[in-house]
Amino acid sequence: MNAPLSLGYSPCPNDTYSFYALVHGHLEGAPEVREVLEDIETLNGLAAQGALDVVKVSFHAFGHFLSDYCLLHSGGALGRGCGPLVVAREGFVTDTLATSRVAIPGRMTTAALLLRLFAPALTEVVEMPFHHILEATRSGEVDAGVIIHESRFTYPKLGLKKVVDLGEWWESTTGHPIPLGGIAARRGLGEDRISHIDAALRRSVEYAHAHPEQVRDYVAAHAQEMEREVMEAHIALYVTEYTLDYGSDGEAAITDLLARAASAGILPATDAPLFSERDAS
Repeated sequence: MNAPLSLGYSPCPNDTYSFYALVHGHLEGAPEVREVLEDIETLNGLAAQGALDVVKVSFHAFGHFLSDYCLLHSGGALGRGCGPLVVAREGFVTDTLATSRVAIPGRMTTAALLLRLFAPALTEVVEMPFHHILEATRSGEVDAGVIIHESRFTYPKLGLKKVVDLGEWWESTTGHPIPLGGIAARRGLGEDRISHIDAALRRSVEYAHAHPEQVRDYVAAHAQEMEREVMEAHIALYVTEYTLDYGSDGEAAITDLLARAASAGILPATDAPLFSERDAS
């Protein structure tokens, strides 16, 4: 009998919503998993060490360890109108972004990658937990901040303004939806086991869609002090049709992002296949 798989994901509502059924044993025949809840930058680091069997990672980070991990087709965060925002205090001049001090939610996040692609001349970035960025920007500790997650919904309350929507820029530049994060599995698990995990993740998302009331308490328990309306808006924004399956559009977006990052010298070039093999049955 196989030991439980270590499954790492964030306590953000889109992840707890998507993986509730799998970690609580509601899916007949699904693999047994052991949940590891950490923020996305910590998960990126654990994956870089090969410490988890299955893990939610930033697509940016994935480009550094894809020889050891492949992407599953389900469970990811990819969509339209859901990209990171650069925000600043009133009076900030957008043209000065490249010479500004900008907070990012971790160097390996996709938000940081999109910022580098948008403003390649930018040199002064400050890493900090995503939930500290709004206050650091409001207080003047930094000139601007790249915000993700629920911060997208709350920044106006602090008197901040949007400088640029990096997702909107990506969509208008490439025509693709915005690839943010995906589920990676250790290649050493083998194709059959990886395919089994991928199918279970899709069923877990389908279960949440079918039983939202049952899932809500688990999501709320990990959403800290997030208001219910923000929590539900978060799920609606980040759990999309691509969360069930990237499809050809989603796969093209991820492939293009990693190719652009490699071309810019941000990620190493590779010929390794990005995605897990699909179950042919």
